[in-house]
Amino acid sequence: MDESVNDKYRAPALDKGLDIIELLAERGHGLSQKDIAAALGRSPNEIYRMLTTLLQRGYISRDSKSDLFALSLKMFSLSQYHPPMHRLLAYAVPLMQAASQKSWQSCHIAKEENGMIVVVASHPSPTNWGLAMRTGSVMGLANTGSGRVLAAFRPLEERKALLDNHPLALGEPEPDEAILAKRLQTIIERGYEQAPSEATQGVTDLAFPVFDSFSRAIAVVTCPHLHRIDEVDVPDLDEVVATYKALAAHLTEYYGGVVPS
Repeated sequence: MDESVNDKYRAPALDKGLDIIELLAERGHGLSQKDIAAALGRSPNEIYRMLTTLLQRGYISRDSKSDLFALSLKMFSLSQYHPPMHRLLAYAVPLMQAASQKSWQSCHIAKEENGMIVVVASHPSPTNWGLAMRTGSVMGLANTGSGRVLAAFRPLEERKALLDNHPLALGEPEPDEAILAKRLQTIIERGYEQAPSEATQGVTDLAFPVFDSFSRAIAVVTCPHLHRIDEVDVPDLDEVVATYKALAAHLTEYYGGVVPS
């Protein structure tokens, strides 16, 4: 949409309210009216009405002793009506089907659960042969594209906790931390993983992060790419990369995520 059209239909008051909510979510601790105004580049008087309205609607709270503002649990409560990951996966299923049809490859989505890398959605190849991961399958961290991408796009403390809490999957070797750190840095620089599978011969792992609003990988779109050598005219590797990269970007946008700069 043209920028002039965007400006025409903007709601400045709503912008201020959302700026306050996002700031309090980012900081994670109470802020005074003066601190909020300074962080947003506005005067205290300018945000007074916004704070009052957010208080009245229950989206923020104010400590009676310190007079600091913080997010209430209302946003969390509202989110429980439609759990974000469930909504994301429901939205992703038809897109995965379309990507699979376009690429002639299978695909799946994995996420981290209590240190484990778990397949939470899967779609098979539309051809009469292919490699597909079953939903519910537990995968390795250091030896799979899905696991490495989930680890790469996390803050260092979270990454360490993930590695410490990860129980080795069936067939997964103990990782070499120095080698893994270099591989994760390569993934960060490229933006996704593309490497020969360390679990199955003849497969190229293609794995693309889905980001949350803090630029953390909360899920991974993965294609275990199989290279055909017969005479069937199928998309080449670069086209498959583009297809699944676009799918991950679409899911990030739907989730309200932010791609790290």
